[in-house]
Amino acid sequence: MEQEQLDRHSKLVRDRVPEIVRAAAIKPIIHIADPEEYRSRLRDKLGEEGAEFLSADDAAAVEELADALEVVYALAEDLGVDSAELEEVRRSKARERGGFINRVIWSGNH
Repeated sequence: MEQEQLDRHSKLVRDRVPEIVRAAAIKPIIHIADPEEYRSRLRDKLGEEGAEFLSADDAAAVEELADALEVVYALAEDLGVDSAELEEVRRSKARERGGFINRVIWSGNH
C-alpha cells in the first residue's frame, strides 16, 4: 500500500489495538505520532467519537460516551492537565455557570 493511501486511511487508535490485532494473526501497520501529529489526531478522534455518539442508539450511547471521555482525558493530559484537574475545572464552571441538568434552551433576547 502506498504511503499516501496509508496516511489517508490512518487514525489514532487505543494503545492495545495493535496487540489485539496481532493476536488475531494480523500484522498491523502502525507508527508512533510525534507530539504535533498526536494533538491533531486527538482532535480528529474527538470529532469521530462525537459523531459516533450522535448516531448511536441508547444501548450503544454509553460506550460511545466512554470513548469520547477517554479522548477528552488524553487531550487534557496533552495540555498538561490530569483528569483530577480537569474535573476541578468542570466543577468550578458548574458552580459559576451551572450545568445542563435543567434542560434550559436559550432562544435569544428581548
